[in-house]
Amino acid sequence: MNAHWNSNIGKRISRREMLRLSSVGFGSVAFMSLLAEEAEADKRAAAPADPLAIKPPMFPARAKRVIFVFLHGGPSQVDTFDPKPLLTRDHGKPVPFAKPRIVSGATENLLKSPWEFKRYGKSGIEVSDLFPHVGGCADDLCFINSMHGSNSRHGGALLELHTGSDTFVRPSMGSWITYGLGTENRNMPGFITICPTLTHGGVNNWSSAFLPAAYQGTPVGNASISADQAKIPFIQNAQTPKEIQRMEIDFLGEMNRAELAKTGPDHGLEGRIDSFELAFRMQSAAPELQDISGETPETLKLYGLDDPKTKNFGQQCLMARRFCERGVRFVQVTHSYKWDQHSDLRRDHASNAMEVDKPISGLLKDLKGRGLLKDTLVVIGGEFGRTPVAQGGDGRDHNPHAFTMLLAGGGVKTGFKYGATDDYGYYSVENKVHIHDLHATMLHILGMDHKRLTYRYAGRDFRLTDVSGEIVTGILG
Repeated sequence: MNAHWNSNIGKRISRREMLRLSSVGFGSVAFMSLLAEEAEADKRAAAPADPLAIKPPMFPARAKRVIFVFLHGGPSQVDTFDPKPLLTRDHGKPVPFAKPRIVSGATENLLKSPWEFKRYGKSGIEVSDLFPHVGGCADDLCFINSMHGSNSRHGGALLELHTGSDTFVRPSMGSWITYGLGTENRNMPGFITICPTLTHGGVNNWSSAFLPAAYQGTPVGNASISADQAKIPFIQNAQTPKEIQRMEIDFLGEMNRAELAKTGPDHGLEGRIDSFELAFRMQSAAPELQDISGETPETLKLYGLDDPKTKNFGQQCLMARRFCERGVRFVQVTHSYKWDQHSDLRRDHASNAMEVDKPISGLLKDLKGRGLLKDTLVVIGGEFGRTPVAQGGDGRDHNPHAFTMLLAGGGVKTGFKYGATDDYGYYSVENKVHIHDLHATMLHILGMDHKRLTYRYAGRDFRLTDVSGEIVTGILG
């Protein structure tokens, strides 16, 4: 019908007239929606009495926790998980299209991979000879072959991967996730990073930035310390009995809260109060968690702790499982700064892969065997990829335009490849996934809307994905 009855004025009116008369109401509905979103942002930004208390997800989650396996330096996608037959065929020839304008050095002609690729599992996904153990887990993995980022330099690329911004200091993804969900173990931090890098952004890669300090990543050791020596510091005090420590912390807390009553909200001071309380509670939980003497010989061998070549990274991966098993929300392990092969690709990529291949597969198998993989999202990869053209004879330059990320658990599709690069692996061209998209998808898997997980700071609502990011629905099972 083209007309409607208006009982108030006793005559029929046109649809156009009805829309005109009711248009003010549409604005009211939109305004109420904006107010609701603003109220939710204010509620989340308000300092809770217990900032690490468990918070419910916004909608049913596929995973409860994250393990991020970071391969610092930029592994080469065309030598690991993205085979390119035409690169082998055209070895030594010029690349037949325009190279990206931003590269970090002079590049040469096409360079074929020194390694063969084999098909693994029922899925038949091809994996390089560099990663036979990870290849054996292909049916449990989702390969995103079309990743791309915005920065060709390590510092900016690390910050973008970890925080969503390559230019500003922003909270890391581990901090955002802990802010959104809290921690399942009140005697441990919600976010732990094991042997993190101190270069290329350093602490900013695990910083809570303007989020409250309770969401800061807790470093266990650093890249210059072997994993078996990396311990949470200052958690044992043999000189002062716990009863006296409790009295000291209570007294200090009273003084700090009295100061808060005078000054009003102070996230820095509130963070220090929370950190003292957490440090006290960690005395009972952390020593046992870091003691792997109770692990079976079979488990130690699974992670490669029986081999000097794999022991260091294997220890990190084993600790990641132990922390997640005890309710730590976000755990990162870092194979630090070894994958930047501008030369000596054959030698150094082979050495690097040997150090991480068995530990990564051990982590995946152990999580699966313990029933943890189904609700743990494992993310594996570096800050960017490498060029398919040579640099320095036997090397490859930085390439943020194409690289691969591996995902496992958390309800992602398994034995599955998503997206594609061009025939030589220089650019992502099909179902491209930006780092913002990866972050949006991670949050979605954890039951959070990346557009609604915001924090009010300096008059603006911030989020991990800033003003970008789309959920990669194609990888969700």
